[in-house]
Amino acid sequence: MPSAKLLALLLLAAPAWAQDATRGRAIAADRQRGLCLLCHAAPIPEERSQGNLAPDLAGSGARWTEAELRLRLMDSRRLNPDSIMPSYYRTEGLHRVGPAFQGRTVLSAQEIEDVVAWLLTLREEPAR
Repeated sequence: MPSAKLLALLLLAAPAWAQDATRGRAIAADRQRGLCLLCHAAPIPEERSQGNLAPDLAGSGARWTEAELRLRLMDSRRLNPDSIMPSYYRTEGLHRVGPAFQGRTVLSAQEIEDVVAWLLTLREEPAR
C-alpha cells in the first residue's frame, strides 16, 4: 500500500506516464480485468448486460475531476467507507483475499491512469 504522502501525490499530481483512453475503455469493458460493467452502465454499446447497481459512467468526465476519478478507482472507501466498489489500488486492510492475490493491486498504476483518461472523455450525461 502506498504511504499517505505517496498516495496524495498520485491523486493530485499529473501522471508522469502517458494516459491512454483507448486502453482505459478496454479495461473498463473487460469482464475479467476491470469488472466495471458488473455494477455500472457505460457508453460501451457492444457490451450487453451492463449493471445498474452503481452510477452510470456516462458523464463521469463532467461530474468529477481527474483527481476525484483517480481516488474513486484507487480506493473508493476513502470517500465512502460503506462503498462496495473494489479498491483497485489497495493491498492492505482487505478481507477474504485469496493467497495468490495478497499484496497485489487489482490494477496497475498505469491501468488506473488509462481508465481515468477514458472516464475523462465521458462528458455527456446518460439519457434519462
